[in-house]
Amino acid sequence: MHRTMGPAPDTSTPGDLEYTPDEPFRCRVGEPRPMTGADEPSRVQVPKGDLLEGLGKTLLIIEAFDEDHPRVTVSALAKRCGLSRTTARRYLMSLCHYGYADTDGKLFWLLPRVLRLGHGYLTTARLPRLVQPFIQRMSGLCGETVNVSVLDGHEVLYVARSHAPRVVSIGFHPGARAPAHAVGPGVVIPSTWDDDTADRWVASHEFVRFSSHTVTDPTRFREAIRTARHSGYWIVEQQLDVGLCGIAVPLVDRKGVCHGAVGMTVQASAYSTEAMHGRLLPLLRETAKDLRPLLS
Repeated sequence: MHRTMGPAPDTSTPGDLEYTPDEPFRCRVGEPRPMTGADEPSRVQVPKGDLLEGLGKTLLIIEAFDEDHPRVTVSALAKRCGLSRTTARRYLMSLCHYGYADTDGKLFWLLPRVLRLGHGYLTTARLPRLVQPFIQRMSGLCGETVNVSVLDGHEVLYVARSHAPRVVSIGFHPGARAPAHAVGPGVVIPSTWDDDTADRWVASHEFVRFSSHTVTDPTRFREAIRTARHSGYWIVEQQLDVGLCGIAVPLVDRKGVCHGAVGMTVQASAYSTEAMHGRLLPLLRETAKDLRPLLS
């Protein structure tokens, strides 16, 4: 597990991958994903004759680049993706040809054009557009930055944001990712699953320490999930970054399906636990309640 982006000041105003294209996995929104292939579930049953394995391998290679592997050799990427060196080189050269990667003859790296792939989701997905007016209202009421996020494998992906009406605000920008065990949404989203599903997800999770407060014991994390299921919210204190705390509640529709989480990241020095309960939690719960009939 790697940390791709943490809470960052906003100066604006108002394991090895392996391609396995076999039996697809069907799941409801909000359920965890099997750790096979590119860590993506197939929500549509695709006949093998219609499956383009080359496309899967291309996406697998793109996802193999991360903070710890920004530039890679053919051999290193082939090993990381479970491909032969010849196959990996052909895919890398193809990405270079189409403008998604570049090379100096030895190392390969991604180019900004890759951002087009993710930008399409942020601009067309229903959830970010649906929640935006609600989190803008909440941000205006409390003066803090509000985020909506979803769970992508074992990372929390932030998809919507409304920043506080101040020069500097704290929070995650849309497209940012964080390790699930170190942020509030990574606890409240699994809390909406049954115990067996949550336990399987926790068992396959890699617990990395980011601060002295980070929970890295799977048993303690399971207890946090069960507590959040009972309370309907979760607070994390300085687990990802020292000095920052977070609070989140799940976004659940009328059928009980979780579609993500709404939460805030705040300065620990500005909010005690009691203040987060008294000032922020009621707003989060009200927003989740207002969104409940609109989620589907």
